[in-house]
Amino acid sequence: MQLVNARQARHLPGRPKTDKLDSVWQAKCTERGMLRPSFVPPPEIRELRDYTRLRSDLTQERTRHWSRLEKLLEDALIKVTAVASTIDTLPVRAMIEALIAGERSPRVLAGLAIGKMKAKRAALIEALTGRFDQHHAELARMLLDQIDALTAHIGTLDSRIEDLIAAIPAARGVNADGTTGPSAGTAPDAAVRPAIDRLDEIPGIARHTAQVIIAEAGLDMTRFPTAGHLVSWAKLSPRTIQSGARSSSGKTGKGNPYLKGVLGQAAAAAAKTDTFLGERYRRLVKRIGKLKALVAVARSILVIIWHLLSDPAARFTDLGSGYHASRIDTGRKARSHIRQLEALGFTVTIAQAA
Repeated sequence: MQLVNARQARHLPGRPKTDKLDSVWQAKCTERGMLRPSFVPPPEIRELRDYTRLRSDLTQERTRHWSRLEKLLEDALIKVTAVASTIDTLPVRAMIEALIAGERSPRVLAGLAIGKMKAKRAALIEALTGRFDQHHAELARMLLDQIDALTAHIGTLDSRIEDLIAAIPAARGVNADGTTGPSAGTAPDAAVRPAIDRLDEIPGIARHTAQVIIAEAGLDMTRFPTAGHLVSWAKLSPRTIQSGARSSSGKTGKGNPYLKGVLGQAAAAAAKTDTFLGERYRRLVKRIGKLKALVAVARSILVIIWHLLSDPAARFTDLGSGYHASRIDTGRKARSHIRQLEALGFTVTIAQAA
């Protein structure tokens, strides 16, 4: 018995559709090798995946509660997010707690600001001047309690995920003397670093992101013969659509939403860095736009992940933001510019810079 993609075993149109004929058709497809088994990770990875997916869902739910709280404050004409960067900061939380406790003076509330927010006292007083009443306080208390409960659950899941990954032998490191264990591989001279630490070295990837990647793609890269197979499975490689002499690129496909989500976040973070991945994004965004450039960077990150997980002894080394510039043939580029200027009617004389 094997799990296959339903699209590959789909009954062809023009034939009778019954359960018996479906079974015969699928048996024939399997006998002729027309169906490829789908990727099914081992039990420990499936268990880890349940925890990471629930954590992602609870994190999204907590974000929705913060948005509901912000909307509730705006209904009371409290525009504190016009001054603060986000609503989930400590000083904003203290102001909301004070509002729920019955404090209505904008000056007293603005006095709860800490750090850089102290310099925005006048703006805070104006933003905290509203009509926050008792029913707003009751609803805000409910929302904050929900947020605190979700935060506690997320913290529990974080600890459980760390324990589950530490219990997987393939995710552990190896010391220089060959010993392994839950805490092995953390020394600078370690033969193999833990899988989480190796992925954490990639720009844009944090431990949280690495945990989700391991939970969704697994640690056994023998299931994917090449990096292209992994990229294709994750639906990060665009399809090529050809009709006659015309070729165009199609959509990448839906793929695994949890894996594509964290890779998109990692690509967006890496795009802001002064690294090879950041420079790759800046080179591509001029030609294909922001969204496609992010997909291309996410694909590059997944290729790096495949190599790091395929060879546990491998370590990530950044090529640097000047990698592409260092590979340019300056003489060829200069000749190209000279030809363009001469085509415009100019006479070009080149002198070596001092």
